[in-house]
Amino acid sequence: MTDLVIIGGGPAGMSAAVAAYESGIRDILILERDDSLGGILKQCIHNGFGLHKFGEELTGPEYAWKYEQRVHELGIEYKLNTMVLSVSPDKVITATNTEDGIFTVEAKAIILAMGCRERSKGALNIAGSRPAGIFSAGTAQKFVNMEGYMPGKEVVILGSGDIGLIMARRMTLEGAKVKAVCELMPYSGGLARNIEQCLNDFDIPLRLSHTVVQIHGKERLEGVTIAKVDERRQPIAETREFIPCDTLLLSVGLIPENELSLGAGIDLDPVTNGPVVDQDRQTCIEGIYSCGNVLHVHDLVDYVSEEAEIAGKSAAEYISGMSGEKTNITLKTDGKIRYTVPSKITSKKDVKVYFRVADVYRNVKINVLSGGEVIFSKKKPKVAPGEMETVMLKKDMLENVSELSFELEVM
Repeated sequence: MTDLVIIGGGPAGMSAAVAAYESGIRDILILERDDSLGGILKQCIHNGFGLHKFGEELTGPEYAWKYEQRVHELGIEYKLNTMVLSVSPDKVITATNTEDGIFTVEAKAIILAMGCRERSKGALNIAGSRPAGIFSAGTAQKFVNMEGYMPGKEVVILGSGDIGLIMARRMTLEGAKVKAVCELMPYSGGLARNIEQCLNDFDIPLRLSHTVVQIHGKERLEGVTIAKVDERRQPIAETREFIPCDTLLLSVGLIPENELSLGAGIDLDPVTNGPVVDQDRQTCIEGIYSCGNVLHVHDLVDYVSEEAEIAGKSAAEYISGMSGEKTNITLKTDGKIRYTVPSKITSKKDVKVYFRVADVYRNVKINVLSGGEVIFSKKKPKVAPGEMETVMLKKDMLENVSELSFELEVM
């Protein structure tokens, strides 16, 4: 019997492990399917990490190394090249690797920190054949930054998520010509700083309300046809435009890696595609927690670490048999706010609520209502879907409350 098993050795898994150790739990095991700790950060060699968490600007590998050092210093056990096959509702984990074969671990508590994967071309239904030269942006990032391969020389990027924007800059710096970044929505899905630093600084055109409608080429990609889309996101035929290129990078969204969660019978949120959790990041199964990008897709790794620490401390409290004053509060949203994490509050304590909006709104007021009465309000000059927003609810706001509504008021 192991006290705490963490599935995933990326920034979320390592942060949770360190937090649990510092909360008094010593019997911790991290299971990681890659050949080293660090997760996606190993290939994110650009800077911009750690500003919130460490007050300094770090690259992805530097940020990951800070946590990896702590894992080594504290003597937290981990197994690499280990694939978790299943998690049962009674917290038995089945995994496999070359040293141990197929083995099981029984845990008092489990933290799910499996991260997310990229949406592939197959999910997009773009007309055309399947030539070489089509990559997800993250795959291209790994090729360029870790393997030293250039995917191509003339590039079109579909989707303006942060990885797509960063790869537009990276490919340009490596000598490629990025002809356009096309975005289906009328706004970018990435951080404002990435649009400025990755596109505007390099004169790379961002084509909003545009998508790729056809792929050309048989053996190798020869070009793509793009078109403007209408309000219903349907291509407008007369706006079709051919762009010759040898590489198409797809930055069309991230999907939380929740096959293990589904197998364990954990309820998933239809908006985030991650588990439904309370303020402790506990799922519907007692003693199983979720954090990081497997819970909901984050824009900053600093928020991933912050959230993972909540899960690590909460798992430690659960193992130690500590529990606070209970309550049962449901969190609702108005549509302009897409979702909240957590989606319910089960314990009376200060709670930081993370959420994303559905569109770009200017001059807004974020209101939290209880029984139709505003108990919290915060003004913002601008909110956008690409950037996470947060609200801090104090413990005294949760007295005699059964439901909280999060509403966005455009002034």
